[in-house]
Amino acid sequence: MFTSRAEYRLLLRSDNADQRLTPLGLAAGCVGTRRAGAFLEKMTAVTQAREILESHQATPHECAAVGISVNTDGRRRTGMELLAYKDIDVTRLSALWPELGAMPDRVAAQMEIEAHYAGYLDRQQADIDAYRRDEALALPQTLDYDQVSGFSNEVREKLKIHRPATLGAAARIPGITPAALTILLAHVRRTKRRAVA
Repeated sequence: MFTSRAEYRLLLRSDNADQRLTPLGLAAGCVGTRRAGAFLEKMTAVTQAREILESHQATPHECAAVGISVNTDGRRRTGMELLAYKDIDVTRLSALWPELGAMPDRVAAQMEIEAHYAGYLDRQQADIDAYRRDEALALPQTLDYDQVSGFSNEVREKLKIHRPATLGAAARIPGITPAALTILLAHVRRTKRRAVA
């Protein structure tokens, strides 16, 4: 599979493969007890670390006192929010909250990755939710795909050949990317707004 063709590929990272796939393996009965125990132990540690980082908060003044530079807007930031900054890791946060120093390295690394991706994942989740709402959107059979700007020639030809009835049907055409669906959705909405105005 081409990563560029995977829908919502930010969710499909190598660092979270065990978190995504082990529950499926457990449900299918193909994960042994030793592996299941190790996974449960890791997930317990990750959940606890996330709860600790979300519950701890610091003001910009408290951050500055330990050499962590953030915007001096007076807003308290959680440990997870601080981890999203490029130069901040769990080791630096342990200057604010010493108990973080006991966090296992692999769990700390997982928290740092999650924090860095959090904003992007929130946007991607919003895209997923919007797509699910719009999946049943009817596409006009008279839609001229040549007038839609932003499509690759491959996408344009596939849509012209298949003439999908809905956005969901377009998504199931092999080779139609999430970006192409976003372009198609925006074009259809724009066209409907013009027709109403």
